Amino acid sequence: MTTFGIIGAGKIGSQVARAVIALGHDVVIANSRGPETLADLVADLGPSARAATAEEAGAAGDVVVVTVPFGKYRDVPVAPLAGKIVLDTNNYYWERDGRFPELEDGTATTAGLLQAHLPESKVVKAFNHIAAADITTEGAPSGTPGRRALAVSSDYPEAVAFATDLYDRIGFDTVDVSPLSESWRVERDRPAYVAKQNKAELEANLAKAPRTI
Repeated sequence: MTTFGIIGAGKIGSQVARAVIALGHDVVIANSRGPETLADLVADLGPSARAATAEEAGAAGDVVVVTVPFGKYRDVPVAPLAGKIVLDTNNYYWERDGRFPELEDGTATTAGLLQAHLPESKVVKAFNHIAAADITTEGAPSGTPGRRALAVSSDYPEAVAFATDLYDRIGFDTVDVSPLSESWRVERDRPAYVAKQNKAELEANLAKAPRTI
């Protein structure tokens, strides 16, 4: 059993929590407003979940999911995540996050910026290009024809392996688009973003993605 620390209790964070709890794991989940505001969510998730601060969730997790508005990524605690695999679901929406010129001119990626913020962690891009509700409803057994596929990207092979196994157990095939510098291929407004696609279709969409939008 793995304990997942989840920093961010929005739509993606809560659905990832449901998915991993269904696999038999524990969840420690945090938001920006304090553990007391998560009582209803934790009650819904059941006895395998508890609320905490971001620092506590990061420290408690064997693996940590960072799923906060991208503009707040610098608020993610650093020390509790050191040495851990960090699943990064973040997406850049300038309308919400403010402008990041390095993302708009193609010299950086969202996951790369999080990796720089967490230099001792093993960041892997995951779950950023799927609608939240689909995480717990679109999965299918391995070998199912047309099984939906999701991408991963990391500079750490062990993080890719972990995310690939997690995808498979939740019900998705995987396409590896490593290293992290290539993770822009699955960012917002690219062909693979929030598309329902099988492995071959995802590979094609990743290949034709434009570097800048």
